[in-house]
Amino acid sequence: MAKASASDLVTLLVSCPDRRGLVAALAQLLYGHGVNILDADQHTDDSVGQFFQRIHCDMSEMHGDRHTMEQAIDEVAERFSMRVQLSYGDRRRRVAVLVSKADHCLHDLLLRHRAGELSCDIPLVVSNHPTLEPVATAHGVEFHELSITAGDARSKVEQEAALASLLDEHGIDLIVLARYMQILTPEFCARFGDRIINIHHSFLPAFIGGKPYHQAHARGVKVVGATAHYVTESLDEGPIIEQDVMRVSHRDSVKDLIRKGRDLERLVLSRAVRLHLDDRVLVCGNKTVVFD
Repeated sequence: MAKASASDLVTLLVSCPDRRGLVAALAQLLYGHGVNILDADQHTDDSVGQFFQRIHCDMSEMHGDRHTMEQAIDEVAERFSMRVQLSYGDRRRRVAVLVSKADHCLHDLLLRHRAGELSCDIPLVVSNHPTLEPVATAHGVEFHELSITAGDARSKVEQEAALASLLDEHGIDLIVLARYMQILTPEFCARFGDRIINIHHSFLPAFIGGKPYHQAHARGVKVVGATAHYVTESLDEGPIIEQDVMRVSHRDSVKDLIRKGRDLERLVLSRAVRLHLDDRVLVCGNKTVVFD
């Protein structure tokens, strides 16, 4: 078969209480509409009785239109109490990157985007400092500085209101905190739900909060890590998407840990963003199901 174009592709993410007939119901529905399943993966979490599935499909020979298919999926979803997310291949997600002063994750994301490794558009970089404007400008990305007065709660509320307005104006689908050194308010987190990804420079749940490399050095750890997770109102405790570690030793200073950790931060964050953009992540409570 000829390779399907982006406009012919759709991905379904499904989660619901586990019961018999779930796989058959979706497969029969798609087959009945002339939709060809290219690949499918599923998982059942027996501890909570939940079923999860990712289905990637080719609609090039579909009978009828997308709306008709969506109506049929809605009917099955209602019957089985399914939560279904459809993502069409011809709709590129729009991503905003939030930064402070550290530049390594921003450089990495913009370079990977330029190389075509991330299937999205990045129209916007926002920071609470002016430091990284030249980086965004060099990649042709719009930059906005929204500063915050330290210790001023009113300033933070106003800054987040301006930030939310900017994100809405640009139609942003995903927010990436690329070492954005600000704690988001519960109201902001709730507004954007599972659409904010953060990179934390430790292997969570170890060393939550500020200066984790200093904490790791003081504890004499033999590995350091990085964790990409969805942001919730609980600091550094959101559902984990991706993690990695590397070995260190007693010879490594805090500066050595920071230097080595930056490589992990780049890799882990880019992997997490790619997994989200490829519709491979489903959230279940405070955990995730991540399909290969």
